[in-house]
Amino acid sequence: MDKFLKYFMFSCLALLMAACTDLEEDLVGDITKEITVAGIDTGGDTGGGGELTAAYAELRNAGTANHSSYYSIQEITSDEMCIAAKGGDWFDGGILIQLHQHTYTPTHDFVNNAWTGTYNAIGTVNDKLGAGTLSSEETAQARALRAYFYYRLLDLYGRVKIVTETNTDPPQATRADVFNFVEDELLAALGIPEVSASMDLSGSLLADGGSAYVMNRYGALGLLAKLYLNAEVYVGTAMYDKAEIAASYIIDSGVYQLCGVGCTVKNLGKRPKVESDPVNLEGYAAVFAANNEGNPEHIFSVLYDEVSGTGMNFSQMNLHYSSQFTWNLNEQPWNGYATLEEFYNSYEAGDKRKANNFIVGPQLDFSGSAILDFASDDDDIQLNYTPAINELAPNSLREAGARPSKFSFKLLGRAEMDNDFPIVRLGEVYLIRGEARARQSGNWTDAEADVNVLRARAGVSEYNGNLTGDEFLAERGREMFQETSRRTDLIRFGKYNGTWWEKPASEPFRNVFPIPQEQINAGTGLTQNPGY
Repeated sequence: MDKFLKYFMFSCLALLMAACTDLEEDLVGDITKEITVAGIDTGGDTGGGGELTAAYAELRNAGTANHSSYYSIQEITSDEMCIAAKGGDWFDGGILIQLHQHTYTPTHDFVNNAWTGTYNAIGTVNDKLGAGTLSSEETAQARALRAYFYYRLLDLYGRVKIVTETNTDPPQATRADVFNFVEDELLAALGIPEVSASMDLSGSLLADGGSAYVMNRYGALGLLAKLYLNAEVYVGTAMYDKAEIAASYIIDSGVYQLCGVGCTVKNLGKRPKVESDPVNLEGYAAVFAANNEGNPEHIFSVLYDEVSGTGMNFSQMNLHYSSQFTWNLNEQPWNGYATLEEFYNSYEAGDKRKANNFIVGPQLDFSGSAILDFASDDDDIQLNYTPAINELAPNSLREAGARPSKFSFKLLGRAEMDNDFPIVRLGEVYLIRGEARARQSGNWTDAEADVNVLRARAGVSEYNGNLTGDEFLAERGREMFQETSRRTDLIRFGKYNGTWWEKPASEPFRNVFPIPQEQINAGTGLTQNPGY
């Protein structure tokens, strides 16, 4: 069997040298799903959703975890990742460089894709709400779900149309109007007039816990906590007190627990003859594993499934072509997304998150043999991911950059992955509460207690009176890497317009994306954001 695998590997690599890469190809696999869960009770949850199944599916369709839409414009505009041009591969007319260097324009395809994908999702929810077939509980879920999609639009574009009925065309709202709409809808779903220390959620139509695939009261509170954390950016008024209250309510409820020691799942990516691969994934790694359904840290998550819930393509987006042989993946990866060296180096040695979030160094195949790249553009034909990236364009080395692997890969994996994607999870809720407390007091050490809970899980030393705002942002980045929060965080901390590798200073108007020109040209009365 080993000889056959090696022969197959070298045969495929020989073909690879002669092949051209079509990055726009739609990849489809045919491996059946097999998942084993240990230490986490999934409760037999397969997603559900009832009348709202199609509405929840829009979380996948709106670009949460794939290329060329929401995920891309949140990540590669930040200091976390880039997609470097490798000769003819990944130049794509310069649009990826535009995102990295903040020179994006109203005609940028990804900016338009995020807009249309989100409004398509809102349209699906509106159709369900207008059909008159939803129960009171489902109506509350639908309104909160729609509020989340409007939260995305609020964050990305600011001034958008608030469409709540099918076939209507309201005027363009101000950013404050959109903020108020999101807040009001979430509060209505929770059945309360405001977030306060004395709020009583016992009458909420949203469930008190339950499936992370269905909007419950803690998911809605988590979204409110995010909204209030960024309120000063969105509307110019700080609401950190409300962010703290919402986050504390979730934490103090005891419904959710951090996935730490003893919280394990079987490692579906363990290669048979690579002893360094653990049998199980524990703690932080289990939160994002291929079999992470039912994780006790997930509050509101997107259900992904390689057959029936497609749309997560991280293995394709991140890995070198030859990494297909690391896990015998069903499809050849595209060799696109890579981590910036400075961000990778922001983790200290021994941080379990660093080990989980990135792939670096010489790579081995399914049987433990070296993976060779005969088209290598350096002196070593063994595939070897290096944290340093030589240049953004035009000729980035093919193996340059630590590769994102937070959402871990599995043996014989399809191009479509199984890992659920958390939108609200307990780890971030601790960060929200810590930051909200520190911003209210003006003392970042007031965030240490909440941050240290996460650092203890990561196996690194606690802060002890030495936490600063810059260090908090770095720590938030280490915890939240690849969860589409970094752009928003950089804006809140006043860092988005700064400089980093291959990215010059950018203008403050870039803090919101342009209204897509295609939407303006449609003649619906939209006007452009200032600066564009």
